[in-house]
Amino acid sequence: MIDNITKSHFSNPTPSLQGKSDVGNIGVCVRAGEKAVAALFDLDGVVFDTEPQYTVFWGGVMRKFRPDVPGLEYTIKGSTLTRIFEDFLPHVPEEYDNIVKGLNEFEKNMDYPFVEGFEDFVKDCRRNGLKTAVVTSSNKAKMDSVLKKRPELTELMDAILMSEDFEFSKPHPDCYIKGAQRFGAKPEECLVFEDSFNGLKSGRASGAVIVGLSTSNSEEAIREYCDIVIPNYKGIDYKTLISRLK
Repeated sequence: MIDNITKSHFSNPTPSLQGKSDVGNIGVCVRAGEKAVAALFDLDGVVFDTEPQYTVFWGGVMRKFRPDVPGLEYTIKGSTLTRIFEDFLPHVPEEYDNIVKGLNEFEKNMDYPFVEGFEDFVKDCRRNGLKTAVVTSSNKAKMDSVLKKRPELTELMDAILMSEDFEFSKPHPDCYIKGAQRFGAKPEECLVFEDSFNGLKSGRASGAVIVGLSTSNSEEAIREYCDIVIPNYKGIDYKTLISRLK
């Protein structure tokens, strides 16, 4: 269950695991067989299968304000709202309020289905002594909408870290470094679960062990950023995952 400090913030039967061997000293603690301290999960595309819905929303925004760069709705995945505005929409500051209002309304009406197998996997991690946290670029307004529809998420997580908790947006490693620090751990003692390119780069730069989910991008596209790639959590438990890192 979420601690008091954090509360104030607010396909295949057996998926194949694709490992990487050329990862240097990153995550050496876990790979050496030591027990991981924490599992840190991105939100959209990792906890909830929501990325297709966001692609619809941001696709509309980008076609309206950045028709010169097709596909930006995919490029921005994993970025905070502030970074999206600063890096991709700096020329329309007068539209920021309308975009935010539209996004907030959109999120209130979204569905938040768990990625297949997620609940069982997280419960197994916790039974094995791991701390669990959501580490997301989403803001508090978004998390308020999520928790209204999925209050049980607070029972699955020891902490929820949002954009307000970070100084830098993904792909900077700040969020995952802070996620590890929340539990008194080093990033290399943590498992990071990510789906977007920005998120995978963030986790990799932090020094954590990276579990990539091919929910938003293909396995082939994200493999170079990951230690293991899975399509979802179905049929996977903590010990199975760790065994592939040894």
